[in-house]
Amino acid sequence: MEEKRFPGGVWPVMLTPFTEENQVDYPALKELVEWYIENGVDGLFAVCQSSEMFKLTLEERAGIAAKVKEFAAGRVPVIASGHISDSLEEQIHELKLIAETGVDAVIMITNRMAAEDESDEVWISNTEKILEALPSEIRFGLYECPYPYKRVMSPKVTEWCASTGRFYFLKDTCCDADQIREKLAICKDTHLKLYNANTATLLESLKDGAYGYCGVMANMHPRLYRILYDRYQTEDMTELSEFLTMAALIERQCYPVNAKYYLNLEGLHMGLHSRVKNAEELSETFKKEVKMLRNLSERMEKSLKR
Repeated sequence: MEEKRFPGGVWPVMLTPFTEENQVDYPALKELVEWYIENGVDGLFAVCQSSEMFKLTLEERAGIAAKVKEFAAGRVPVIASGHISDSLEEQIHELKLIAETGVDAVIMITNRMAAEDESDEVWISNTEKILEALPSEIRFGLYECPYPYKRVMSPKVTEWCASTGRFYFLKDTCCDADQIREKLAICKDTHLKLYNANTATLLESLKDGAYGYCGVMANMHPRLYRILYDRYQTEDMTELSEFLTMAALIERQCYPVNAKYYLNLEGLHMGLHSRVKNAEELSETFKKEVKMLRNLSERMEKSLKR
């Protein structure tokens, strides 16, 4: 797989639609993939925390990855995780099954390879065992998933991963511009590219060399992130960056149910059912706030058009 298949830009962390019977809704998933692509995303991150992966069976995780790859039909690259087990043996089995779906990269969760109180040396040793157990042609990525605990990549671990030549994607969630800058320096001239999940530091990190945005709010207004990415080198994007930063606070409201409601407003046929949140928690007040955000997003986009 060529490195060019991991373009810079906007990579949503995909939602999983469910039926009222709590089954994965594949027709809605296909519609969602089309919506992402129509709205200018550069790649798709399937089977991640936003996908409710910790509440999906391994069969569901592999099935979703395979279907997203099928639905994307080569128009954008697809990466997937679903890497949630504790034991290395089970992790290797999970990662192998995800790789067999044909996705363009398999994403490791950084908190899986060592316990919270274990050292970087343990992390590297365990990750090395995983790499040795899986075919060399598999391309990998990394995700600093906040659950069940956040393990941010240290400079030592980042340097080791970059040196292997097998890691191509880093979804960074440290939310710290200085740490991101240090990682970018380490990753320079390697396959490993950093995609920032944090809107508040996104513009600064892009100027420092980050490859793009991979975060929650690409489930609501990816076109605005597309504009930010396309223009940040030639125009002052401060106003848009500040708007996106404030808008991102809605993530704390009732996510991912509120994102599914936003997509309903966009015309998608997606139920609000979730395995991690009770859809009834999305109150009428919360719905009004989602509607307001969508209206403000549309106004911001119109003001930026020429």
